Amino acid sequence: MPNPPTSRDVARLAGVSQATVSYALTGRGTISAATRARVLQVAESVGYRPNLAARSMRTRRSGRLAVVTGASLDHQVRLLTGAGEVAEAAGYVMETHTVDGTLEERTGRVRDLAEGGQYEGVLTLVPVLPEALADPSGSASPGGGAPVVAEATFDEQMRSLGNLADASTVEVLVGALVAAGYRRFVHVAGPDHYASARARRDVYLASVARAAADPATADVVSLGVIGGSWSGDDARRAVAEIPGDAPPVAVIAGNDYLAAGVVRGAAERGWSVPEDLVVTGWDNFAMGALMMPSLTTVDVDFPEAGRTAMRRLVATVRGEPRPAPGAPIHRIVWRESTGGDPTSPAST
Repeated sequence: MPNPPTSRDVARLAGVSQATVSYALTGRGTISAATRARVLQVAESVGYRPNLAARSMRTRRSGRLAVVTGASLDHQVRLLTGAGEVAEAAGYVMETHTVDGTLEERTGRVRDLAEGGQYEGVLTLVPVLPEALADPSGSASPGGGAPVVAEATFDEQMRSLGNLADASTVEVLVGALVAAGYRRFVHVAGPDHYASARARRDVYLASVARAAADPATADVVSLGVIGGSWSGDDARRAVAEIPGDAPPVAVIAGNDYLAAGVVRGAAERGWSVPEDLVVTGWDNFAMGALMMPSLTTVDVDFPEAGRTAMRRLVATVRGEPRPAPGAPIHRIVWRESTGGDPTSPAST
């Protein structure tokens, strides 16, 4: 069985010194971003894993990062997957801590982790009080401890915030369907106390109003916002509120469960999808691809959101500039419930 690769092997393959390898993996010293990236790529390609215990004894740095999550994991698991990829590639071990309770209790736990000496940095996905942070950018060394990066990902009830709740893709959906000839729109909304539901409703209303203000599409109209929960059964019943002479109509649903309820409600009224109604969802749940018809939806790349958050933490720990925004995390998956991609020549 071959011996595991060493830092000397990485240095030789990357064409740098062992000290440079150490700087790239620990963030100490001054090397260029390109050199660090090359060393990390070589280390990953040969499967090099630094001896964290030895490194800690030499440098008094633990090589460990903490991520604080809420008690309800769900989407957080996918964020952690992406965050873990970035941490490992940067030479760190990532450990997660599930924290529940009040805002004050969560803040106290984050400060304990930052000041406990076990971690080089802490990423919190749950809200904390400003006292846990030294500056508005979200980076800090509270009490002289490890820097804390607060990612505006979830609110106190672990409901999506920030980039996860961005609803600008609704405008793309509405625009594509208007261009395909649809003039009557309905939004089946989620509960108003969710930032994501409010954002999707607001972008829907603004997008339809913008289309109606264009002389070329002045006949575009919203037939209303209905629903108000995440229940697919409520969405099924809400379809009864759509006027009988509405079809063909485009229904923008707040998520995939609501869209599935709309499809069922349409069938109960004798309407077919996508002939009488076209329907879009959000979240790209696995069941959407198996529906009849399969569901057009918006996929949310939670792992990429996690990668972006961890890149911020790693940069903060190493004293580097904040990295550029990551790849877009929302993309439309066109399927049968809209007759495929209305912007594709094959659909026209």
